[in-house]
Amino acid sequence: MQAAVFRQVGGPEVLTWGRIETPEAGPGEVRVRVRAAGVQPIDCAVRAGVMPAGATPTLPTLPAVPGNEFAGTVDQVGAGVTGIAVGDEVLGFGFMNAAAEYVAVPAEQVTAKPAAMPWEVAGGFSGAAQTAHIALDQIRPGPGETLLVHGAAGAVGAVAVQLALRAGARVVGTASVANQEYLRSLGAVPVVYGGHLADHLRTLLPEGVDAVLDGAGGEALTLSLALCPDRSRILTLTAHARAVDLGIRTTPNLRSAARLAALADLYAAGDLRFPIRRTYPMARAADAHREVETGHGRGKVVLVA
Repeated sequence: MQAAVFRQVGGPEVLTWGRIETPEAGPGEVRVRVRAAGVQPIDCAVRAGVMPAGATPTLPTLPAVPGNEFAGTVDQVGAGVTGIAVGDEVLGFGFMNAAAEYVAVPAEQVTAKPAAMPWEVAGGFSGAAQTAHIALDQIRPGPGETLLVHGAAGAVGAVAVQLALRAGARVVGTASVANQEYLRSLGAVPVVYGGHLADHLRTLLPEGVDAVLDGAGGEALTLSLALCPDRSRILTLTAHARAVDLGIRTTPNLRSAARLAALADLYAAGDLRFPIRRTYPMARAADAHREVETGHGRGKVVLVA
């Protein structure tokens, strides 16, 4: 099969579109003909030879294929798998191997794709939606509370904003000037991220906040420590190396098909928006990685077959 392959670690240029062995569905697994696959920051880190602190998988052996989320059609079912048939349209998750024509994963890592969900959304949905949901489960913003989200216009941040609002919390989100109106449309109170962030936050939040979801790190996280007195209710998506010393949380690996299915149902019902920033052909995975590594932009970058 064809896949986005890196045979050495390095920058996006090490990704090439080449031939590798097609996987087979083993016992308890399904093989999926991939229609779309999301690009996440961890894909870029692993391609560069870095495993984020706190991540449980080890770096893959080379050559390797990035991609931790996907959507497509089941084309092979392994022994012992029930409830899934060849031809089923699914979305799912794993560790690596999704940026390819085929991916094989345990059957419990896929769920049915709603008919109302476009392929590009399905391909990039699992990572951002589940990360946001798991993160909020850890810090639990609720009715009458204020949640501060840094990087609120990104894929994870935008889902977190919407889920926290559904839980009854007030949400303040930091983002670039270009994304202020977008955050307002989601229901968040927007704040411009930049040189005067500290002044903006102190003016808007004189009494602090109840919880923080940090998708930016750096100064944004440092400011959050002063705004939220309970560090068990601060979770960072990016500053894993600082988390232990600061006594704050990171996102545990609690992904599941049940969680993914519930979130997909919210999308299908029109209760969860999930914007796609840009799609790239699979063969241009290197360009997709370059865009994700800018750290800017609204919504998800997705590879499509």
